[in-house]
Amino acid sequence: MNDVIGISYLVASISFIVGLKYLGAPATARRGNLIAAAGMGLAVLVTIVGPMFGASTVVLPPLNLTLLVVALVVGTVIGWIAAQRVQMTAMPQMVSLFNGMGGLCAALIGILEYDHALSMACEVCESCTEMSLPIQHMIPTLAGLVIGTVSFSGSIVAWAKLDDRLGDRRFANQHIVNLALLTIIIVVAVLMTMSVVVGSAPLVILLVLCLLYGISFVLPIGGADMPVVISLLNSFTGVAAACGGFVYDNQPMLIGGILVGSAGTLLTIVMCRAMNRSLLNVLVGAMGGTAAQGVTTASGGSVKSVTATDVAILLAYSRKVVIVPGYGLAVAQAQHVCHQLEHDLVARGIDVAYAIHPVAGRMPGHMNVLLAEADVSYDRLKEMEDINPEFSTTDVVLVVGANDVVNPAARTDTSSPIYGMPILDVDHAKQVIVLKRSMKAGYAGIDNELFTRPNCSMLFGDAKSTLTSLVAELKNL
Repeated sequence: MNDVIGISYLVASISFIVGLKYLGAPATARRGNLIAAAGMGLAVLVTIVGPMFGASTVVLPPLNLTLLVVALVVGTVIGWIAAQRVQMTAMPQMVSLFNGMGGLCAALIGILEYDHALSMACEVCESCTEMSLPIQHMIPTLAGLVIGTVSFSGSIVAWAKLDDRLGDRRFANQHIVNLALLTIIIVVAVLMTMSVVVGSAPLVILLVLCLLYGISFVLPIGGADMPVVISLLNSFTGVAAACGGFVYDNQPMLIGGILVGSAGTLLTIVMCRAMNRSLLNVLVGAMGGTAAQGVTTASGGSVKSVTATDVAILLAYSRKVVIVPGYGLAVAQAQHVCHQLEHDLVARGIDVAYAIHPVAGRMPGHMNVLLAEADVSYDRLKEMEDINPEFSTTDVVLVVGANDVVNPAARTDTSSPIYGMPILDVDHAKQVIVLKRSMKAGYAGIDNELFTRPNCSMLFGDAKSTLTSLVAELKNL
């Protein structure tokens, strides 16, 4: 049975690696997700079943086994229902929430294992103040506890901010307070690891400090930086899970945690590069606010408004059209009608592509998933580096709900908080049509110079309604 468990763990670990590889391409992402999920299911199954066949020195009491089964059923039902009902606009919030639950699990493992170490030590000594806990056990236990707790509280704050339940909160010298909290956490954790301080009181103090740090760490970070924060917190949870793998000597848990941690870290680096900023600048600079903090963009220039008929005629006589999707497309749930517009344009012999910015939407890959849901061909999705040289030969760019990722201020305005961030060079096209509800600022809370450019016109209204009007007008031409 030990051999069977070992082989099963190997298969599960390989499935994580294969699944992650497949997630690297839109065409294979769904398959990769299913493969990795099947591997995790296998790992969980053999971990529970193993002790029943004498493959472990641990014997599960009937009550514990019952609780395990109940927890698995309840968790499966909640996860299934949540995944089925979540709107694409709420996907970032759900990712943050589920990531927080992973961090909480890692923290609970740390709490239980530290308590277990205390109870074991107390059996061989008369005073808990004199005992020495095994350092090789304490390092991964407390590391997982600290990182998992910070990830949990930080992810919950990120969820609340993404769900518009909580705005940015800053106070004087907040960065200094955060640094002080982090320093105290490290000192307390080291003292506990070295058994200089032991017992439940230091554990509670450490937990409270980690919870406070996670909250204070995410609270001041602006809306434009939330995709980076989500990716970073995801890597935290992976590292915390890997620590649990060390504690239990569980290979799938260790490998899965390392994969999530390393992938999240690499993605964070990629996102920072896409914004032309260092991670330290993101965490300390606290760029941008929420959309509610935006100001009227029309100041300092005139804005041209057009009708759906005007835009339909312009599109009909174009040779090349590029569509730039943004969060507004997701909010209006307009991905399907956008695909219909693309289909009608292609039927007229027009070259159509989608320009995808790395930080479009509110999480990495948000726009790719959104368009895949509408069965948009993966061949039409162009990354920023590939599509930018093509804008100068594009007749019409249709910006649907995007804002900050097409703002020329990132190239020209040194005082702008997004200065230096690589953007989609839509202003180089012959004509730009922006579909937008109003002149309200984007998620970064800043004006968009594009809207007052001579080659830019605004088509106001809900993205789904305006796209539907464009489809109807095209059919009449």
